[in-house]
Amino acid sequence: MAKVRDIQLDEVPVDLKSVYRQFCAEYGPFENQVKVFAHCPPALKHIMGLLLELRERQALPRRHLEIALVVVSKLNECEYCVTHHAPMLIREGLHPDIAASILDPDCPGLDAVERLVRDYAVQVTQNANRVSSAMHEQLREHFDESQIVELTLRIALCGFFNRFNDALSIEIENSALLEMMSMEQEIPRRAQSGR
Repeated sequence: MAKVRDIQLDEVPVDLKSVYRQFCAEYGPFENQVKVFAHCPPALKHIMGLLLELRERQALPRRHLEIALVVVSKLNECEYCVTHHAPMLIREGLHPDIAASILDPDCPGLDAVERLVRDYAVQVTQNANRVSSAMHEQLREHFDESQIVELTLRIALCGFFNRFNDALSIEIENSALLEMMSMEQEIPRRAQSGR
């Protein structure tokens, strides 16, 4: 149970009910997180609203975004976010083994751009003040400036969510746990079948 009580939809200010509803219905199984954010209406409005707008905008390939989010969440050991985003990454076409070993330097199955996204997420999370000009040049070969800004924003924002979730002990939703367990069971099945 979270360190604070859940705020239900009927307790949310009228002008924010649509953000609460839309986030719960469309963003993924993050209901427990929304119920905690609702304690702070400006955060519900602007942070959850921002995520909804960014998803609708689709400036970044979803696969690259999910790589970055899984990397950051694994680095910060945020079980809540890993449980939610690893299945999303697999739905984007990455093999479950890759999602499980994405931090390994020699993680097979990632193409050059995906490795760059992974390495940038690691750098921003661990040493943001030391991101090299060379890495930015590599990013510019594959992303425009708007995409680089959004990728950086999402990496940094993921670190915020990792800390927020852990500090307030937000519980993982049953639906997310079931999906993660299904993904974990898929890894041995694929290994046995040779796929």
